[in-house]
Amino acid sequence: MSFRADFARRLRAREPLAGTFVKSRDPAVVEILGHAGYDFAVLDAEHVAFGRADIAAMAVASRAARLPLVVRVPEAGGPWIATALDAGAAGVMVPQVGDTDTAARLVRAVRHGAGGLGFSPSVPGADYGARGVAGHLAQHPLETVLICQIEDPEAVARAEAIAAVDGVDGLLVGPVDLAVAAGLSDPQNPSVAQMSETTARAAAAQGKAAGLFIGDPASAAHWRARGVTLFVHGSDQALMAQAARAGLAAMRKGWSAG
Repeated sequence: MSFRADFARRLRAREPLAGTFVKSRDPAVVEILGHAGYDFAVLDAEHVAFGRADIAAMAVASRAARLPLVVRVPEAGGPWIATALDAGAAGVMVPQVGDTDTAARLVRAVRHGAGGLGFSPSVPGADYGARGVAGHLAQHPLETVLICQIEDPEAVARAEAIAAVDGVDGLLVGPVDLAVAAGLSDPQNPSVAQMSETTARAAAAQGKAAGLFIGDPASAAHWRARGVTLFVHGSDQALMAQAARAGLAAMRKGWSAG
């Protein structure tokens, strides 16, 4: 079983999985995160100026480290989904999925066939032709996930219907986006937590993965008890900043004491 297929199997089985956003363009970051033991990483092409060539380079590192790479695409259409999957990403995360029609269009966009994803057997995701046409057609659905982001109160109200769309593998809540869409500035607001719980329950009710962005890893136990299985903790940049601040503070404390 390929590492991408294993990730898809685990996600669809609703096993707890830990990942982080990647916002740096150096492929070494992906390798480092893989060696650190993460279950997956999310390449943030929505909020970072990743080009299509950057996605391809980061996917090479993903394969080298056997770290499943999910690409958060900047838009639901255009070449982005095809680029990510042809490059060998383990799936896509799509922002602002607010209804079942959008979810159904995305399911077609990540699957080969009439009106869907264009097909080439020679791309990296198809092992550069080694699989052959029939082999890649058979393998692709087993190793490609679709995660829909729920980012406003209206989408929360439709979350269970979105999760019920065949081919949607999970829902993910970004508390900051949800707070802003609700007219709030604090993602810790109790109403945001309630909407996050509602979305997690909606995904679980349809047997789909419930995902959540968390800033504090200590909160994972709280959310795991509420059905969340897909955790995206911070980002590579945030992890580096936290480690730098902690190390600097410890060093300065040490020389001050001396």
